[in-house]
Amino acid sequence: MLAVTLTLSTVISIMFLLVGGVIGYLLKEYVIERNSTFIPTHPEMFDENGQITPDEILAVRFENNFDTFEDDE
Repeated sequence: MLAVTLTLSTVISIMFLLVGGVIGYLLKEYVIERNSTFIPTHPEMFDENGQITPDEILAVRFENNFDTFEDDE
């Protein structure tokens, strides 16, 4: 009877630990998402003093070059 009690208490303790860890992780992510004032910026947006540049920044996206010319011989 003692072995059954120890086994069940161990299994229940591990289950409570896992459920508490999952709930804690989800709650932490929720709080960080709700209270976050961090604006992601890139290093090229700053000047020498660490201030954001007032100029407009141009974004360029290069597509894959599908115009490969191959000789079909």
